[in-house]
Amino acid sequence: MIEDRYDVVIVGSGPGGGTMAWRLAQTGKRVLLIERGDYLKRERENWSTEEVFAKGRYQTDETWVSSKGETFQPGLHYFVGGNSKVYGAVLFRLRTEDFDAVRHPDGIAPEWAVKYDEFEPYYQAAEELFEVRGHRGEDPTEPPTYRPYKHPAIRHEPRIQKLSDDWAREGLHPFHLPVGGLMDQDATGAATPHSPLLRCDPFDGYPSLTNGKSDSQVICVDPALAAHPNLTLLKNAYVERLVTDAAGTSVTGVETVIEGRTHMIRGDIVVVACGALSSALLFLRSGSDRHPDGLANRSGQVGRNYMRHNNATVMAISKDPNPTEFQKTLGLNDFYHAHPKSPMNPHDFPLGHIQMVGKSDGTQIEAEGLPSFLQWLPEKPFDWIAGHSIDFWLTSEDLPIADNRIFYRNGQVHLDLTPTNMDGHNALRKMLRTICDKGAIHPHLMDRALYLGKNTPIGGTAHQAGTLRFGPDPDRDVLDLDCRAHGIDNLYVTDASFFPSIGAVNPTLTIIANALRVADRIVGRL
Repeated sequence: MIEDRYDVVIVGSGPGGGTMAWRLAQTGKRVLLIERGDYLKRERENWSTEEVFAKGRYQTDETWVSSKGETFQPGLHYFVGGNSKVYGAVLFRLRTEDFDAVRHPDGIAPEWAVKYDEFEPYYQAAEELFEVRGHRGEDPTEPPTYRPYKHPAIRHEPRIQKLSDDWAREGLHPFHLPVGGLMDQDATGAATPHSPLLRCDPFDGYPSLTNGKSDSQVICVDPALAAHPNLTLLKNAYVERLVTDAAGTSVTGVETVIEGRTHMIRGDIVVVACGALSSALLFLRSGSDRHPDGLANRSGQVGRNYMRHNNATVMAISKDPNPTEFQKTLGLNDFYHAHPKSPMNPHDFPLGHIQMVGKSDGTQIEAEGLPSFLQWLPEKPFDWIAGHSIDFWLTSEDLPIADNRIFYRNGQVHLDLTPTNMDGHNALRKMLRTICDKGAIHPHLMDRALYLGKNTPIGGTAHQAGTLRFGPDPDRDVLDLDCRAHGIDNLYVTDASFFPSIGAVNPTLTIIANALRVADRIVGRL
C-alpha cells in the first residue's frame, strides 16, 4: 500500500534511480521508488530482431517534434530498470582528460567542477556493483585505477581475436570492453551451464531474456526489494509535477497519476532520475509562482545543453566468415585524444571511440535496405551478408550548446538538436575504413539505422545528457556540485542530466558512480 509520506521519494528506476534506491534502502529509512512503467515482460519477442528493432516493440509510442518540425518516436523505454533494460552494458569510466576543458573544431567541451579523483572510488564501487567484466592495462587512455576488475573480461571469439591481433600488429591498442554482462566462463571462454548470460547475438539493444545483463532492475531494484522491506516500488505511476512550498525552496509533494487518479505523495527528500530528457520535462512541468519558468530555472538552462554523442552503428563485410555469437568484446581508443596524446590520430582534435556491437542478422539488413556498395554482390542473400558482417559502434563527443534543448510548446514535446563536432565524427569513420583493410575487412561501412531506434533521427536519444547541468553558479547552472537543485533544499538529480560535457565513452557508469556519490550526501542528511 502506498503511503502519503516517505523519508525519500525517488522518481525513475534506471541506473541513477535504481542505484540510489539500492543504496538508501540500506539505511532503514522509508524509501519509495516510482516508475512510470512496469516490468518488461520476459517473452520470446525479447530476442526477435523484427519485434525489437523493426517494430520497436519496447520503445515508447510517444510522438515528439524535432527541430525540423518532423514528428518522431524517441528511443525511450519505460520499464523497471529504465533504458538499461536494452542498453549495450558497456561501462566505461570517463577519461581523466574528459574532466578538463577539451578543444574541438566547433568549440570547447567545458571543464567539470568535480574532478576524476573524487569520482574514482565511486567508479570502483560502481564497477563492482554492476559486476563489470574487464581487463586493466590494455587501453592506453584508461584513467588511473587502484584495483583490478572483480571479474575477468569476456573473451573474444576467434574472428574478433584475429581482428584484435591484426590491429595490434599495426601498432594499435585494441582492448577488451568493460561489459556489464553476467557471463560465467569456463576455461575455453564458453558460458558455463549456469551462466545467466549466454554467448548469443541478442544482447546489444535487446532485452535480456535470461536476465544476463547488468541492468538496474537485475542489479539494484530487485535485490534491494528482496533485502529491505523499507523500500517500496510503485509501478505504472506517472509523476506529473513536483509541488513546492510557498517560498519555493522545498519540494512538498510529488503529484503522481496512478490508474487515472492523482495522488499527492510527500518525501522529506526527493530524487529525480527519469533520464536527462524526461527529468528536464518534469522540472519544466513543475513551474509555480516562485518558479515561473520551471523548477530551479533561475539560470534559464533547464532543458538546454542537451548532448547525446555523435553516435553511429555501422556494418562492414569481413573477407572471411564471421560466425561470432557474442561480438561485443573489443574496443579501440587510439583516436580518442588529439595528436600527439593519441599518436595514431593524425588530427589535432579528438576523434572518439570505436567498439563492437551485436552482430547484424539477415532480418535487420533486409529491413534497412541493401546499401549501394553491396550491389556488387547482387546474388548474395541477406543471411550471407550477415554471416560476413562485422559491426561497430562509433562515438564522438558533441558539445553542450544552449539551443540544443528539450521543451514544451502548446503541450507538445519539442527536441531541438543541431549537430556539433561532426568533423571529428566523420574523421573517425574515415579512420575506421582505413584500419578495416588491416583486419581483412572490406573498407565499406553501412549505417545500421534501426539500431538507434524505430523512426528516430540520427543519434536518437541514446546517451542523453546535460539538460540540468551541475556547477557552483546558480546564475548559469541548474544543480550544485552535490547535484542538489540550486535554491531547492531537498531536491536532487542522479541521471545524466548533470553532465557539463560528455566525453566520448558510454555514460552509464558515470551515472551509477555519481548516484553513489550523491547517495553519500543524502545518507549524511538522513
